[in-house]
Amino acid sequence: MPKTFRSETSRSKTLRVGGLVASTIAAALLVATVQPVFADPAKSKPIAVKTPDGLTISAQEWGNPNGPEILFIHGFSQSHLSWMRQADSDLAKEFRIITYDLRGHGNSDKPLDPASYRNSKAWGDEVQAVIDAAGLKRPVLVGWSYAGRVISDYLATHGAEKLAGINFVDAPIKVDPALIGDNLKNLPLMGSEDLVTNITATRAFLHGCFSKQPTADDYETMLAFNMMVLPKVRAGLSGRPLDATEMMSKLKLPVLVTHGAEDRNAKLGAGQYTASVIPGAKLSVYEGIGHSPFYEDAPRFNSELANFVRAAAKTN
Repeated sequence: MPKTFRSETSRSKTLRVGGLVASTIAAALLVATVQPVFADPAKSKPIAVKTPDGLTISAQEWGNPNGPEILFIHGFSQSHLSWMRQADSDLAKEFRIITYDLRGHGNSDKPLDPASYRNSKAWGDEVQAVIDAAGLKRPVLVGWSYAGRVISDYLATHGAEKLAGINFVDAPIKVDPALIGDNLKNLPLMGSEDLVTNITATRAFLHGCFSKQPTADDYETMLAFNMMVLPKVRAGLSGRPLDATEMMSKLKLPVLVTHGAEDRNAKLGAGQYTASVIPGAKLSVYEGIGHSPFYEDAPRFNSELANFVRAAAKTN
């Protein structure tokens, strides 16, 4: 009987060890499958930001802490992850990079009151709050899409004296119905409280932001952070008037206007208009590229941005 008992005990130990090995392998495989597809978060440092109107903004620092400064501002319904082909690239070896989630987006606070998204001064103060929290001295602002409004808000509220330059990336400075692309037809449905309607419109909108479509993994990540923006937030963001022509015509800063020739959100004419209004602005047109040149042709975008920031740093 003792011999049988020892045999069963041995078998039990074997089963436990085998189960432990299997569990360890399964855990390792799970970890491998959930590794970030955009960037390694260990490469960034979180920055705590509080706006004058009491919102907590999620911001991140990347790259060379002693390099020329770049502040990236994303677009409607996006997040700081939009910029991962910049923040997690060779740009980080040379430049100090700051990203953040706009109010209502990503990991930033999401007030449901529409007034939180329709106050120009609040948007301008938010940018300044990020600049102050990060300790930026003279950054280049890089603004995509809706960020054209945000940068206009900042200039109207705080002026351009503390900036080294601006890169408008498919980011209009004026709403002109003739220059609005067909992809924006999805915006009203993205504000729907019906989940199926909302998801369907968001998927279509996201695809419409690219001529060269993102990889399947990247698209899934983009869709996930798009869906973090609540319908009431999207509704609050929509319909804000924009015509910064007069202010931009007096701007005395280095300006690069980057625009995809096949942009279905803001037609190429919007970028051409911006470049024509701002004295000395340089227009860079990306043939065969849609609304997202920083993703669709990251090598060219990063090279042009690096050259622009270097030149702007010398000018100021």
